Amino acid sequence: MDDGIKLQNLFQTLGDANRLRIIRILGDQSRSVSEVVEKSGLSQPLVSHHLRVLREQNILKTKREGPFIYYELSDVRLLDALGIISELHINISTKTRSRENMFSCGEQWMKFFNKK
Repeated sequence: MDDGIKLQNLFQTLGDANRLRIIRILGDQSRSVSEVVEKSGLSQPLVSHHLRVLREQNILKTKREGPFIYYELSDVRLLDALGIISELHINISTKTRSRENMFSCGEQWMKFFNKK
């Protein structure tokens, strides 16, 4: 699959407010479905659906302990990336642009799409 399509799929998966809430709840620790339900206020079927989608996209991984399945982020750097995107959104929304708020990742971005 083309890298651009893979990135599009990732952003589509992350483009749901409930999934972002679940990612925030998981943070850098493992949680069971019931813990996510309790902390999110979402129904158990809805949480299970979103956990499955996130797991299918390899955003989450699972581990079994006895009868319980625990979910955790596959890569906690996702929290940093979402933090950067949130800051960017705030800067765009408020039209705040300053050198202190700018960072350069253009080279990495271009490398991503120039892979063969």
